Formats: sequence, structure tokens, C-alpha cells
Amino acid sequence: MRLRLGTPLTERDTDIEFDFFDEPETEEATERARTPRRPPPRGPRRPVRPPAGVIPMLRLAGLIAFLILAVVLLVVAVRGCASNSKHDRYANYITDIRRVAAGSTSIGKQLNQTLAATGTKESQLEAKLKGLAAQQQQQVAQARDITPPGPLRVEHDHLIEVLQLRASALTRLADAFRQTATAKDATTSGRLIADQARLLVASDVNWDVYFKEPTQRELERQNIRDIGGVPDSNIFPNPDLASTQAMMTVWQRVHGAATGGTASGKHGSALGTVKALPDGKTLTAGASASSNEITASTDLAFQVSVEDSGDFQEFNVGVTVTIQKSGKPIVLRKKIPVINAGETKTVTFTNINLNGLFGLPTTVKVDIEPVPGETTVTNNTAEYRVIFSLG
Repeated sequence: MRLRLGTPLTERDTDIEFDFFDEPETEEATERARTPRRPPPRGPRRPVRPPAGVIPMLRLAGLIAFLILAVVLLVVAVRGCASNSKHDRYANYITDIRRVAAGSTSIGKQLNQTLAATGTKESQLEAKLKGLAAQQQQQVAQARDITPPGPLRVEHDHLIEVLQLRASALTRLADAFRQTATAKDATTSGRLIADQARLLVASDVNWDVYFKEPTQRELERQNIRDIGGVPDSNIFPNPDLASTQAMMTVWQRVHGAATGGTASGKHGSALGTVKALPDGKTLTAGASASSNEITASTDLAFQVSVEDSGDFQEFNVGVTVTIQKSGKPIVLRKKIPVINAGETKTVTFTNINLNGLFGLPTTVKVDIEPVPGETTVTNNTAEYRVIFSLG
């Protein structure tokens, strides 16, 4: 509304114009309205934060992954320890069994020497056999103190049974000699003694069938292959010794010693053919070296035939081959555990070192050790002139 002060109102002037809100803006206001606002200065841009629930989830996932890894590592470690522990159990068990096997085998060697010995009286033989039975019973106790791995419990029980059979058989063998001490019939006495000796042979078979072989299979099933094989054990390695004829000979020899006598009847051993292997050339005694030319090779061996020329079975017959050589001769020795009357057995000598003998004549001598009671020894030895060539 515009009013002019001091001027009277006219009719025209009554036409009032209200213009309170439509006045033109001032220049200052217009200028202020047109000037845009400047954004405030920005600092370092903050990282965009994930939603509030994601961080705990990530932490939980990380913790779970760590726990899974820890469990896996623990399982691997436990399995490794269990595997080592299993290996050690089997290895320690086989080590313990080796001692038992060696002890029982040693008793068998003493038994063989006792039965083959000459000049042993009845009472001495019985005492020796009872002593061996007591030693074998100690092996039984030692085996019972051994704790086998779980899968070998049955096999270990069989091992104890084998050792117990051996102890019982030795005791029965001593009793058989005692029962026949005053007997007159050598054949009947030999049969009774042989029956007890066969129990020892059976124990050797049982060791293999019921202990050694199944134990070896179980070791292979458990994938344990680096602890050596399951030990063998033989208390009566030569079944021929358990024959009636063999035990009759022992009985007769013992009874001869008991009466103060010596081995009676015809006893003897004789040298048979001597061959050079692998050619199979038979050597001729008294011939020239060129006639006994031998092809030398890594497989060279001498095969000596020995005959029981008497009427009795003989034990532990010694055979010796001597090859003359400058400085120190080569001497090879072996024994025949048992040989029956009229029987011929061969002994083979291998691993012969011929260094310094090629192309030069030399002598090979073969000797058969006289058996107890043998009176004729002229057929126990022979010498052969030979020459070793490279073929």
C-alpha cells in the first residue's frame, strides 16, 4: 500500500493497493539467493563399513576354519603316533621271540651232541636229558612273560604249547632211557625211545605251521616288513635221528659204555667219489694234474660222497677238504649229522677262493673222520693232483 503523507485522500486514492508481499527483492537478497553454497572441505575418506552383522560372522567362520585345521593336524599326529606305537609293539615282540627261539634251538644242539656222544653212561645221559628239559621249561616261563600284540595272541599261545611239548618230550625221553636201562631187547628199547623223540620232531613242525607262518602273514597284513622275519626254531632238525634204528644205536652205545665196554660190532665210513662242480668232473686219485683239470668259476664246488661201511648208524661224521696253496692252505670242514648203515650221503663245499692258484698244479686232499669203533681207516682219505684253469 502506498500512502502519501500530507496529501488528502481522494476517491481515487481510496483504491488501496496492498502489496506487502510483492515488493521487489533487494539487491542484497537477490545476490544472496543466487550464490550457491560451497560444500564443506572434505577430510580423508572413511572406509565403507560392512553391515553390522557381517564382522561377527567372518570371525566365527575364521574360528571354525582354525578349529577344523587343528583337529585335522591332531588326527594326523595321533595316527602317526599310533602307527609308530604299533610298529614298536610288533618289533619288540619279535625281538623277544628271537631270544626264546635261539634258546630252544641251543637246547636242540646240546641234545644232538648228547645223543651222538660216545662213552656216556646211562645215568649221565638221563641227568643230561633232565637238565635240558628243565632249561626248556624255563623257555616256557619266559614265553609266558611276553605280551604279544592283540592280533597275535592265538599264535603266541601256540608258541607256548610248542615249547611245553618240547619240555615234556625231553622229560619223557629221559624216562624212556631209565625204563630200558635193564632191558635186553635193543629193538624194543629203540622203538620206545624213538616214540618220545618223534614228539620233538612234531614240535618243530608245529612251530612252523601254528606260529611262524601265521605270524609272518599277520605282519604282512599289518604292513610291517622292516623288522626281519619271524624266527625259526628247531630242537630236532634231523628227523632221521628219531627213527627206531637211530635210537636203537644210541641205546646200544649207552649200554656198552654202562658196562665199561666200547662200541661193538662193525663200524666204519668210507670215501666215495669226489666231483668238481658245476662241470661234474670226477677226480681221479694218483692221476696227473692235467687229467684232473678243473674249470675255475664263481660257482666252483667240491662234492664229496661218504658211505657208512659198517653195520650201525653213525652220527656227526666229519669231512674235510684241504687245497694246498703257497703260504696257508685252504681248509673246508663239514659234518654229516647222521648216516645209516650202508647209506651214502654227499657233502658239498662252496665259496672257494682260488686266488693265486690259476694255471698251477696243486693238491686237493679229502679226509673222512673215523667213526667210533672204526678199525679200518685206509679208505677214509685220498689225494688228487689238480690244475685250475679259466676255461
